[in-house]
Amino acid sequence: MKMHSYWLDTATPSGDYTRTEVPKEVDVAVVGGGFTGLSTALHAARAGKSVALLEANTVNWGASGRNGGMATTGLAIGFRDAIKRYGEERAVGYFREYNKAIDLIEDIVEENELDVDYERSGKMNLAWKPSHFEGMKQTAEALKRLVGQPVELVNRANIRSEIGSDVYHGAMVDPLGAGLHVGKFGHALAGLAIDAGATIHEKAEVVDVERVGSGTVHDLKTTRGNLRAGAVVLGTSGYTGKPFGWQQRRVIPVGSFIVVTEPLPRNVVDELLPNRRMASDSKNFIYYFRITPDNRLLFGGRARFALSDPSQDKESGDILTKAMHRVFPQVRDARIDYMWGGLVDISMDQMVHAGERKGIHYSLNYSGHGVQMASYMGKVMADAVSGKPEANIWSDLKNPWIPGYFGQPWLHLRVGGAYFGLQDKFS
Repeated sequence: MKMHSYWLDTATPSGDYTRTEVPKEVDVAVVGGGFTGLSTALHAARAGKSVALLEANTVNWGASGRNGGMATTGLAIGFRDAIKRYGEERAVGYFREYNKAIDLIEDIVEENELDVDYERSGKMNLAWKPSHFEGMKQTAEALKRLVGQPVELVNRANIRSEIGSDVYHGAMVDPLGAGLHVGKFGHALAGLAIDAGATIHEKAEVVDVERVGSGTVHDLKTTRGNLRAGAVVLGTSGYTGKPFGWQQRRVIPVGSFIVVTEPLPRNVVDELLPNRRMASDSKNFIYYFRITPDNRLLFGGRARFALSDPSQDKESGDILTKAMHRVFPQVRDARIDYMWGGLVDISMDQMVHAGERKGIHYSLNYSGHGVQMASYMGKVMADAVSGKPEANIWSDLKNPWIPGYFGQPWLHLRVGGAYFGLQDKFS
């Protein structure tokens, strides 16, 4: 069994950027080599900017290479909750951004003829309890009426048409959700950014940032050299750290863990997920799962509120394996080939937060929806540094500091885990 990402293990890097020379000056410095940073670099370079992308590890090393490979519709907080919080008009606008995000990925894939196993096979949200399915009925009605979203409900009697499990009490299916090989996609974005004129610098951790004057110009000190940038874009999500303390205090990194089986026989795959949906359930301690391009079952979840490191990944992976066997007893004898963890970036309100703070542009807090939103927000950030900030509809959202949080998430994880566990029990 391999204790690292299946996606990164089965993708070919676009290049070795560990020795590229860090330029002395650029129009845009992008901090973070995940989808936010890579998309920003690509779109800013295509807009004529000189761009240097700075990554502390290697391209796709963080959440972008460790997730479930799902580009799905919908807000993290749920559409009806968004209406209650923001009103119908704003909730609809926020929801449609996620549709636009998937459309952008599809456009990038098709226009550049990328071989990244992209397929729009749909998203399925599964009801863990009967009351959750009743809520899905209300959500489906609101989505059809206000957004025109083509969602469909599947009751428990017909659940086997969508999933080979009797655990769930119904489902809501949205055909606009998609899946892709995120390892291949990340490296493809890196290659496109290089082709557009950007430079990528791996093992180049930003250790200090100093503002020059009162504008967006900054001097950045990295472990591989220093540079001056006309604008800085921060896209480090759950791996945000010093020297970006203001943003760090608004992101709690939460571990999300995944196990992947050996390749399964076609008849087993057809029973598990006959329509190859991207699937997740309605718990706070969420399970999410899909079939990989080579017919493995990928099964992920928060398992427990913990960070990701080798010991936590193994313990959480074992918990997930037991959960997978409960949901899908058909794979009880299947070998586990991969087990790994990564960090989801969650904010107080579970909304995307993007804007400018003391001259630094940032886009963070995707709350488990980063495949599509990070890719999309990279383009939004490129527009912002090109003088078109109106593309960012998230900029007026309040972005509160997490009380008592200074970048050490252990206490908040324990409290959050207990709180969400109780919600799952009594919802």
